[in-house]
Amino acid sequence: MYIIAENIHIISKPIKDAIAERDGAYFRNLIAKLADAGANAIDLNIGPNRRHGHEILPWLVEEAEKVTDLPLCFDTTNLAAIEAACETVSKAQPIINSTDCRPERLEAVPPLAKKYNTRLIGLTMAEGMIPVSADERVTLALERLIPHMVEMDFPITDLIIDPLILTVSGCQEYCPEAIEAVRTLKFAWDPPPLTNGGLSNVSNAVPEAMRPLLDQVYLVMLMGAGIDMVIADPLDRDLMEFIRVVEERDDSTPLNRLLTTLHDRVEAMEDLQPEDVDMSDPKQVEVWKTVQALLNKVIYTDAYLR
Repeated sequence: MYIIAENIHIISKPIKDAIAERDGAYFRNLIAKLADAGANAIDLNIGPNRRHGHEILPWLVEEAEKVTDLPLCFDTTNLAAIEAACETVSKAQPIINSTDCRPERLEAVPPLAKKYNTRLIGLTMAEGMIPVSADERVTLALERLIPHMVEMDFPITDLIIDPLILTVSGCQEYCPEAIEAVRTLKFAWDPPPLTNGGLSNVSNAVPEAMRPLLDQVYLVMLMGAGIDMVIADPLDRDLMEFIRVVEERDDSTPLNRLLTTLHDRVEAMEDLQPEDVDMSDPKQVEVWKTVQALLNKVIYTDAYLR
């Protein structure tokens, strides 16, 4: 599982303050920790930042490249900032996050990605709301996003399609549809495009203590559907352990066996069954209840585990 570390995000006050103070040591230390924790790439999310983005993003690139060779992901709608960062990067092939399927974005962002030989995240949304159903999201990829990239001779192997993960709190019906969109996208083209999701979106607006379990269980389900990459927190040791358990097929504990079974059930387009779960084990019951909420089989509330 390819992890794009989500931790450098302008919405975080410490990140915002460190950017304002141009505290390079703060970012160098954080990026080194993310790399040591298992990140495969580092997301640099500066928001729109229309006024200073063209200065901030290349400065972050310089600080990051002092301590890591990992790819950097440029996460902003400020195209001037992205171009400045692309001109600054000197190590691994970067990622631009992102374009969507609106004509004005397709006309502006993919040419920038092609010019600087970057990977590009493409969102399955266009005008109006994000589609609910998996079929609608895949259709956007097949009818707008991929054909545009093919027409401009952009390598499909550098396109990363994001079917958009939304929160279980308020957008519950989207959660199983995103899983199915990932599954279908793997058969959408030859060669199949890479797929990605912003993992922590699924637990957005959920009480803080409940967020890790939702993220961890949802990732196991997405892995079963074949997702290639997620924007997530590599400092979440339990999340990284769930990934390890699934990838190494570690069935050494009852919980591990449940996680691998969950992965395999999703991969086989089946539902997790009550007989797969030891209902006397509180940890397994928490996973079971979380799966039911993420599949929209029971109504999510903040008290769903109780």
